[in-house]
Amino acid sequence: MQRHLISAADLTRDDAVLILDTAEEMARVADRPIKKLPTLRGRTIVNLFFEDSTRTRISFEAAEKRLSADVINFTAKGSSVSKGESLKDTAQTLEAMGVDAVVIRHGASGAPYRLANSGWIDAAVVNAGDGTHQHPTQALLDAFTMRRRLIGPDAGLGQDLEGKRITLVGDVLHSRVARSNVDLLHTLGAEVTLVAPPTLLPVGIETWPCEVSYDLDSTLSKSDAVMMLRVQRERMNAAFFPTEREYSRRYGLDGDRMARMPEHAIVMHPGPMVRGMEITAEVADSDRCTVVEQVANGVSIRMAVLYLLLGGNEPAVTHPRTEEK
Repeated sequence: MQRHLISAADLTRDDAVLILDTAEEMARVADRPIKKLPTLRGRTIVNLFFEDSTRTRISFEAAEKRLSADVINFTAKGSSVSKGESLKDTAQTLEAMGVDAVVIRHGASGAPYRLANSGWIDAAVVNAGDGTHQHPTQALLDAFTMRRRLIGPDAGLGQDLEGKRITLVGDVLHSRVARSNVDLLHTLGAEVTLVAPPTLLPVGIETWPCEVSYDLDSTLSKSDAVMMLRVQRERMNAAFFPTEREYSRRYGLDGDRMARMPEHAIVMHPGPMVRGMEITAEVADSDRCTVVEQVANGVSIRMAVLYLLLGGNEPAVTHPRTEEK
């Protein structure tokens, strides 16, 4: 493993499979009465969030506490950032406090890379989402969910997603989740198809390692997993489609469309969902939808990432009888 996790594109196949396999070990800890490991005792991790977040922030905090790390939560609202403090000054403040890792979410693409490579701070940096650029732990938890559902928790150990056909549908233009998933799923051997209206595809999409389609119905019957992406209105400064009703009619997933998918296929969503827009309540609440599962798997993946970046060489999970209480 490298020192930082900034982009899903930085991971080799072996790196990714190691993280997925380690997360499988961490998932077993969640089934214990006491869900704690002493692995990162004495280490300090800061959650540095400049953008709003529910799932990602709580997931990282749960992962850190389950590994016995000391956790400091930082949000831009109510901090000196709202008074005009720069990222550099914030980073140097954290460095003076002696933190071991920084989990950063920022509205500006490239902020985590800057933090990791600037020399401002001597700590491991984990990207929890930067602008419309990358969200590597989301891609990892999505791949982990796919592997568990499509191959199996035990059968999947050591396996990648070779030959699996994954379809991502929706606002690709503004989605860091789409970029990260395309990078990681390609590394893991999956065949990725992006489905979106032309206005919601980025310039240069032809250089991405994936197929592109404008027709959702033609791709559903050959997909092992369909991931719906939220339309990110907060990042939009123009009209990208005529009406919500038309978008939903052409690119929304409802019960009829789900019925056309193969029996084993799953429906995914990185959250937050907008029910009635990209996904109907019927689909969101069905057994084939893995949204809640993805949240649970997110804790396991983030435990694995933090352990591999900070934990050294000791085993991640000790036998319950030898573990410190």
